Parts: sequence; structure tokens; C-alpha cells
Amino acid sequence: MRLILMTGKGGVGKTSMAAATGLKCAEMGYKTLVLSTDPAHSLADSFAVELGHQPKEVCQNLWGAELDVLEELEQNWGSVKRYITEVLQARGLEGIQAEELAILPGSDEIFGLVRVFRHYNEGNYDVLIIDSAPTGTALRLLSIPEVAGWYMRRFYKPLEKVAVTLRPIIEPLFRPIAGFSLPDKEMMDVPYDFYQKIEKLGEILMDNAVTSVRLVTNPERMVLNESLRAHAYLSLYDISTDLIIANRIIPDEVTDPYFQYWKENQKIYRAEIHENFKPLPVKEVPLYSREICGLKTLDTLKDLLYGDEDPSQVYYKEKTMLVEQVKNGYTLEIALPGIQKDQIEISKKGDELNIRIGNHRRNLVLPQALATLKTAGAEMEDERLKISFEEANTRKKGK
Repeated sequence: MRLILMTGKGGVGKTSMAAATGLKCAEMGYKTLVLSTDPAHSLADSFAVELGHQPKEVCQNLWGAELDVLEELEQNWGSVKRYITEVLQARGLEGIQAEELAILPGSDEIFGLVRVFRHYNEGNYDVLIIDSAPTGTALRLLSIPEVAGWYMRRFYKPLEKVAVTLRPIIEPLFRPIAGFSLPDKEMMDVPYDFYQKIEKLGEILMDNAVTSVRLVTNPERMVLNESLRAHAYLSLYDISTDLIIANRIIPDEVTDPYFQYWKENQKIYRAEIHENFKPLPVKEVPLYSREICGLKTLDTLKDLLYGDEDPSQVYYKEKTMLVEQVKNGYTLEIALPGIQKDQIEISKKGDELNIRIGNHRRNLVLPQALATLKTAGAEMEDERLKISFEEANTRKKGK
């Protein structure tokens, strides 16, 4: 299965691009599902067809669906939700309040990942296109496998062992006082089983032969800056971007003086898009004179966007991470386009390398060859962060 994620700043037109890409894939004979994981769904409006949680056929070879977090939660997290509700009710909360608070913050992002994994695992489609949330939320979504792995390794599994061991001893005293039971092993296993699905999807997301992100942007300063940051953060999580779509370009035939300022600005930003995202390919889409809603307008958009090309192809195989052996050890290279060295914080503890850029952090579990070595400096070269690893006594020997 080919997996394509469309994302970009809110309002740039990513849903239209996802829908048009799906329509073109279907036209080429691929069984295609376009799935919206954006909490503010607009995919149904784009197709001009009512959509729900389950895939619905839009036209030949094309299906659409909009994630229903509550339904997905019940299918995957129902027993845990009921347990949390029981705990909250025992602490004095009314039924409806307890039900609402049992839905943990960020659930929509987590269950979006689980839904994607299920479709990938079932293999009912040739192409799965994700109409993702705006970039900030999408980046949280894509970082979940990495973050979840860190918490599971550090806290959850050790806690589970302690809880299962002590439960038979504490439970007879605990329930009469607290008003609810301690979680049993079956209950404790649910989050871990859940995490295993997310972990497997994380491996799929980092396979650039299978998964690509397509960034939709507009020729405007704020939008362009966010797109550049998103590209760097995606590289940090080892997720490949294969195409940039510059949307809403004012056509040359528009000569009204009202648009002159916008056209001149767009000319500058269009050049920056091509230059700053190089060597990624860039496709430009003109500003439409009307809304893009329904299959007729999407049919025109798909032809403008892809022409005779196969949109399921990998347009560019971006190597976001590379390990190389050098004279005194190894170097780990991570592509971080547009990021300055002084924005990056690096630390190593055991077999984990922590890389922080602003609000985004990755705890990278190092391969065995690097885990036993010490970090020996880092530098930026051609928009790639190069971290050196060497044996602890290497520099002492060289003195």
C-alpha cells in the first residue's frame, strides 16, 4: 500500500489537494481511500458527498471517510474508558462529567494513527491518502510513535510489573476504601497492545518507499515560514517529504490593479519556495475563481496538479537520516533544512539521543554501534546536522 499524508497550515487548501490526488489515483485504476483525520472535517464538503466513519464509495475506485474519534475510542479503548469512568465516579463526579473526562486529551491524534494502521494492515486499498490536520497538530500526530515508545520503555512496563505483583495483596484493602478496583493485568495490557500498533505504524511512516508527506503551502511569508519549519521537523522524526504544492498562485491573466501588490509579492515568495525546498520538486496550482467543491471542479484540479503523471509515485526519496563510519567512530546525519545550529539542543543518556528544536523533541534510540560511544561534537553542513560519535578515550589517546 502507498501512504500519502497531505498537510500544511490551516486554510492553504490541503483538503482539496488530498481529494484531487485521490481522484487522480482512482482514475488510474488504484483502489484509493482518502481519510480525513482533521478534527475540523471538510473532506465531505470537498467531494460534495456525505461521509462518515466507515469508508463510503465516492466514485469508481475512490472511497472517502472522516474519522469519528468517539467511535474509534470505543472500539480500541472502550474497556479503559469504562475503568477511568468508574474511578472518576467513585471520586464523586457525575456520570456525564466522568464520561467526558475519560476521553483523554489528544485522543483524536492517537486514534487517527490507529485507524491508519488498521487500514494499512487490512490491505483493502492500493493507496491511502490522509487529509491530515494543520501542520502543528499533524507534527504531534507523527511524533506519537517516538514519544509513546519513550514513555513505555521508561515508565509503563516497569509500573505494570509492580502493579500486577502487588494487586493481589493490596486489592482487598483498597476497594472498600477507594470505591473501585485496581486495574488487573488484562486492563494494563490494553495500553501496551495499543502502543504496539502505533510503534509498527511508526516504522511504516519512516519507510520512504511507502510513506511520503506532501506539504501544501501558499506564496505568503507566514505560510512559507511554517512550511519550512514543518519540513525540518518532519526530517527530525525521519519522515520523508516528496513534494511541495504551492497553491493559490494568481494567474498572469489577472491584470486588475487591485491584485498588483499580491502578484509582486507572490513572485518573490514563489522563487523562495523553489529555492528553499530544493531539491524537492514543487508544483504550482493557480488561484481558482470559484470554490473547489464537487467532483467536477476536483477533476479540473487533478489535471492541473498531475497532468498525465501517476500521483502515487514517490516524487523524491529524501534521505532524512544517515549513519556513516569514519576514522575515529561514526557520524549520524539528520537533514534539518532551514534550522540554525544554535536552535538545536543535543544530549545523550545511555542508548538514547535527545534532540530538541524549539517545542519539538525526539528521543532517538541509537543503533548498537553508536549506543556505547560518546558524542564528540556536532555541526551543520549543507542543512544537515552531523553528530560525531567516538570512543570515550579516543581524544585522550590523540593528545
